Amino acid sequence: MPPSRVLATDLGLGRNTVVRVYSELINEGWLTALHGSGTAVSQRSAELVGDLAQPRTPAARTRFAHDLRPGFPDLSSFPRDEWVRAVKRTVTTAPFEAFGYTDPHGRGELRAAVAHYLARARGLHARPDNVLVCSGAAEGLRLVASVLVNAGVRKVAIEEFCLHTQRPALVKAGVEPVLLPVDGDGADLSVLDDHPDLGAVVLTPSHQFPLGVALRSDRRAAVVDWARRRGALVVEDDYDGEFRYDRSPVGALQGLDHDRVVYLGTASKSLAPGLRVGWLVVPDRLVRPIVAEKGWAEESVGFVNQLAMTDFIESGAYDRHIRAMRVRYRRRRDQLIEAVRRHSPATRVVGMSAGLHVLLEQPGRTGAELARRAARESLAVEPLDRFRNPGSTSDRDGVVVGFAAPSPSGWSGALEALVRALG
Repeated sequence: MPPSRVLATDLGLGRNTVVRVYSELINEGWLTALHGSGTAVSQRSAELVGDLAQPRTPAARTRFAHDLRPGFPDLSSFPRDEWVRAVKRTVTTAPFEAFGYTDPHGRGELRAAVAHYLARARGLHARPDNVLVCSGAAEGLRLVASVLVNAGVRKVAIEEFCLHTQRPALVKAGVEPVLLPVDGDGADLSVLDDHPDLGAVVLTPSHQFPLGVALRSDRRAAVVDWARRRGALVVEDDYDGEFRYDRSPVGALQGLDHDRVVYLGTASKSLAPGLRVGWLVVPDRLVRPIVAEKGWAEESVGFVNQLAMTDFIESGAYDRHIRAMRVRYRRRRDQLIEAVRRHSPATRVVGMSAGLHVLLEQPGRTGAELARRAARESLAVEPLDRFRNPGSTSDRDGVVVGFAAPSPSGWSGALEALVRALG
């Protein structure tokens, strides 16, 4: 069990409360305490809980003691107090019209705040007029894909490894995906010229998901040049661009050509996915078609979260939170790399010093095998194949490990389980 002081901080409780609970659980036989060894779950209770946690039906979902799947931030660090103050301030002073149906463009206040923030922090050419609020990356990509199909586009290039929701979203919209190989310098863009009917390409240039590399500078320039020559679009998914640890974050691709790049951003990694706050920065000519595709009936971000996010950005709380999490996530990444180096030197850690995940490759073991070994330690990770698109010819394999999700009190246990799984 975590030390009482750590758990108290994690849960936002007084230390005396945690000490009292620990004492009661020790008296009841659920925990044991040995001088100099801390507090641990008793063998009897571990066996009982393990038995109760077994799935009762084939359809039951397996539960894990530790979750290191990629794509999740540390939700225990969500800045509740600052967010509550932002909600209270904005709802108290909001005009009456804010309580009506939400404008499909998004609240003007939030669009202005996002435009200013992205110009300052990510180097975008953004104005309130070409910022559109959406309920996350999935909705943003769906809207763009639908507009492309309406314009006659039938083929869109995607990276051979990508977020597992991208390809289904494009296919559902009526698009045929064309795969781009990914190497140590990001997506191999030479494939683009082999398909003259391509209308767009979807990339994660600042931090490729899930291989963790950045698109090389000459390739960044080349893809923008391709879009200009072909009259095509580049869809830039900047899912965790704020989190770079060895240097200042690389500017967004959209800064090279705001007329040919659609920028997709979200607060899911920086704050919490449950807020459902995301944004598109689109060329002027696409604002009206995307708003029309979204329509007034489309599920939109609630006005309370939009106004609170506006206040959060304008007050500086968003920048402070990102700076704090950047320090925490960098420390965790360093600890993960050191633990792997010490206990499993044959394991290769892949990915630049950025984001919320790494790729682990181990000679002689497939990603599926490593994921099964992790499951035996009650640890959830994702095999690389989870993010491999059909038709990929890459022989890369391994597991994708997210290091952000565990609470501070759960991080050491998750890391120990990972080391055991790597063997």
